[in-house]
Amino acid sequence: MTDFTSNGPRTSGHRTTQKRGTEFLFYFTLIFLVAIPFATAFWALEVFQKQTLNLHGPLARAWAEADRITPLIFQA
Repeated sequence: MTDFTSNGPRTSGHRTTQKRGTEFLFYFTLIFLVAIPFATAFWALEVFQKQTLNLHGPLARAWAEADRITPLIFQA
């Protein structure tokens, strides 16, 4: 009988990334462009409330939103 619990499958150490197609990039770009005005408004509101610029900027916020929403579209 073989014990498979002690030695797991070998990996090359490289993180495998999913190749994103043109359709994914199209939707990502579209969502990113739509998210920029909203991210700018919420960023300005948070800067006014916290009175600091030590926050993620509007482009980083819009990028994060697009990166969060776009994969949800492609889930099957």
